[in-house]
Formats: sequence, C-alpha cells, structure tokens
Amino acid sequence: MSLAILHCRSLLGVQASEVQVEIHIGRGLPAFNLVGLAEASVKEAKERVRSAIQNAHFEFPCQRLTVNLAPADVPKHGGHFDLAIAIGILAASGQIPAKRLAQFEFYGELALSGELRPCRGMLPMTMASAKGQRQVIAPQDNQQDIARVSGQHLLAHSLLEVCQFLQNQTKLPIAQSDNSAAASKPSPELSDIMGQHQGKRALEIAACGGHHFLLLGPPGTGKSMLASRMIGIMPPLNEQQALETACVYSLTEQVIPWQQRPFRQPHHSASAAALVGGGGKPKPGEISLSHNGVLFLDELPEFSRAVLDNLREPMENRSVTIARANARLQFPANFQLIAAMNPSPCGHAQGPQRRSTPEQIQRYLHKLSGPLLDRFDLTVMLPQLPAGSLSQGHRTSQPNEPSNQQIQAKVIQCQQIQQQRQGSLNAHLSAASIKQMAPLQRQDAEFLEQAICKLGLSIRAWHSIIKVARTIADMAHSPQIQREHLTEALNYRAMDRLLSSLQ
Repeated sequence: MSLAILHCRSLLGVQASEVQVEIHIGRGLPAFNLVGLAEASVKEAKERVRSAIQNAHFEFPCQRLTVNLAPADVPKHGGHFDLAIAIGILAASGQIPAKRLAQFEFYGELALSGELRPCRGMLPMTMASAKGQRQVIAPQDNQQDIARVSGQHLLAHSLLEVCQFLQNQTKLPIAQSDNSAAASKPSPELSDIMGQHQGKRALEIAACGGHHFLLLGPPGTGKSMLASRMIGIMPPLNEQQALETACVYSLTEQVIPWQQRPFRQPHHSASAAALVGGGGKPKPGEISLSHNGVLFLDELPEFSRAVLDNLREPMENRSVTIARANARLQFPANFQLIAAMNPSPCGHAQGPQRRSTPEQIQRYLHKLSGPLLDRFDLTVMLPQLPAGSLSQGHRTSQPNEPSNQQIQAKVIQCQQIQQQRQGSLNAHLSAASIKQMAPLQRQDAEFLEQAICKLGLSIRAWHSIIKVARTIADMAHSPQIQREHLTEALNYRAMDRLLSSLQ
C-alpha cells in the first residue's frame, strides 16, 4: 500500500479541529515534502521522523514521499503531528498493517531516538477525539490530561511500542487518573480577619451571586486578605467546569489542582496581551487562566487604563476573541473580578492622615474609566479598625465567626436556588431576564429610581443594584425582593458616594 490516512487534530485556541494526515509514497527521486499550511515547528518533523524511524529499527523509504495535512486552510503548529506522520510512513511503505489506523488518533513529538515527548493541549484534543468516537494514543507523560476524558485512551513511551501494538505484538496501557496528585491546599479562613464585617458580608454576597467586587480602603485594612479568602467560600468546580479550566491550562506549562478554582493575581505592570491573551502564537491570558475562578487586581489604578478597558467586553461576554490575519481564536473567560485600591494617592480620603487635595483625589480616581467602574456590582469601603481592636483581637479568639465550610454551604445553597429558578447566577442575568426573575414592587422601583438619580448612576448601575438585591433576597430565602434588600444593595456603592462627594 503506497497511501495511508491517519487522524490527528490542530489546536486553535481551545478548539481542536480534525486533521487528516495523508501519506503517499510514489516513484521519483528521493524527497520528503510536507504540505498543508504547516508552520516551522511542523515542517521540522521531517528530520525528527526520519531519525526516529531508523532508530526504531525500521527502514525509511528512499522514494518520493508526500505528507499532506488536510484541510489545507487550517493552520497547523506544534510537534504533536510527529507520531501520526511516522506511523503513516510505516503503514504506506507496508512495514506495519494499516487496517486499524482509522479507530485511533495519534499524538506525540518524537525524539531522535524514537521516544515520545509530551505535547501541550492534549486535554482539548482528547475531548474532541472522544466526541469523534476515536481512541487516543499519546505519550506517557500526558497521562493526567487524557485520563480526565471518558474512554479507554492509550499511552506509549516510544514509536516502537506503538508499532508493536498495531502489529498485535503487545498491548498499550490505558490512561488512569491519579487523584492523589490533585490535592489542593486548604484556603485561609475568613474568620482570621479581624473586624470588617461589612466587607465579609459583601464578599459572601459576591460569592453567592457571582458579582464583580471592588474593595476600597486605606493601606492595611485587609483588602488583599479578603480577596484571598474568596476561593475558600466558593463552591468546588463540577466535572464540566473542571474540564473547561483544565483545557485552558493544558495550553500552557502551568498546572492547577483538579477541581480547584483558579486564583490569578497579575502585577500591575502586566501588558494587555498578558492580561487578555495574544502574542505571535496566541496563548490564553490571565483572564482565561481565571476561567471559573477569580481574577484579583490589586492596586487597580496602577494598571494602565488602556489595559483595564480591555476587560470590559470579556466581563460581559465571558469569553475573549483574538483576531489574527489567518485565524480567529476564542478563549473562555468566565471569571469573577475582584479589585482593590486606595481611595486617594496618599491612601486616605478623609481624617488627619489625608494629605491629598480633592483635585488630586479626582485625578487619581479618574485613572479608572466610568464604564469599567460600572461593571462592579459591589464596591465597599473598608475603614481602619478602631483603637483597641488589635490588642483585643490578639488576646481573644473569635468563636462566633463562621468557618469557611459553613459559609461555603450557604453559598452552594444560594447558587442552587438561582440555578433552579433561571439556570444561571444572578450576576449573569440579562436586562430582559431581570424583569422576569427580579421584579420590583412599584413603590420599591420608585425608591430605587430616586436613589439612582440622586447619585447620578447609569442604567447599568440600576440593573446591578437589582441583581445584588436579588442575591441578598436569595440568601434570606425570600421569593421577592424587599425594600430592606434594596437598601442593603445600595449600601454597596461606596465608589459612587466617594465620587459624588468630590463634585
């Protein structure tokens, strides 16, 4: 047989497009041609494959060899095509049987010795292969990725092992997940933070409804400590969410414990490409690495305004699209944004410690665009602890403070109410859904409209307040939004009050 056809996949973001690897051996001067919009990393496979076949004690055909990666208009990059190309050459030259090739997809970068090296992005490619009802044969070092996907996917150490398996001379081991390696570190307790009861309450509301959350306050009031406790009170990822998050991380060299929500904290010097994603070969940025988790931006005004404004669309759409001349890639970005900042350049907006003028404070706050601030459903001012709090808190414990597990149980229960009612968290309700799922009584709507006009807020702020009030009502197991829920939601508009006080 002079023609062999195998199956593989090419990654575009987290989408794995099917690729047919076609190998033809024909008459003519010895040549090795590789076509099909292959990038340099794929074209270099010619030398790796030649050496691997020879070192596996097979014969490399001295004829005209053509390898086509179809379809020709889909870009191919990476070394994971090596194994499929090598197996195809051996099948086309009649050195191994070709009758079983159609039921497998082959992945792996070949060393010159014939050993298989691990590949990035194996999880999304394996998931796509399973949907296509094919088994995967992949390097042993990719076991943790492919074992997460249902099906009996196979592992191999070398090209020779794969050839022996196709010749029915041996069996390949089935990938099995090692759950013991996925243990996550315990999250710090929320009860460790002294005082700041309004901040803790707002954090719990944000966790229940999936709301974006902005923390204001002088230095040392516990803003970063509160944000770091968010993961400990959020529900663990379900199987589908864990697979989605692991798919994003499989495109990078980073790992995350299975079913643990990611918590990303980029430095304020991060570029737009680092935050949103991109590059010559587009990779996921911090917002995609925060998928199904938390993105924490400390010292928010220190970030470039242009970089921060890139967050606005992903916060609404929960995905990010990166356009290039030859491809359009989409990465998931269903993240919860928590940000922290000082209320002024000197750190204090009032009191004897304030050294900034109102004009300086306004310039400092205007580093953040209004549309970005509008997307925070909750903004809370954390005050300095009153005198005596430190010495008293050092001497005594706080037995009445609930543990992370107790708060997490409440959050899970509240989110179940939302999922049963509308199929999503309250933070993700559309304007049309708000009218149906969070209706207001006439007098409450008039009360809220008066408050909106007094603070000079936008229609988006109107919707945000209603969504937060709906979450507070769910936490109280109330089927309808009451005036007290609206009043509490209005209390979480600290940034609006700060800006209005400077006018």
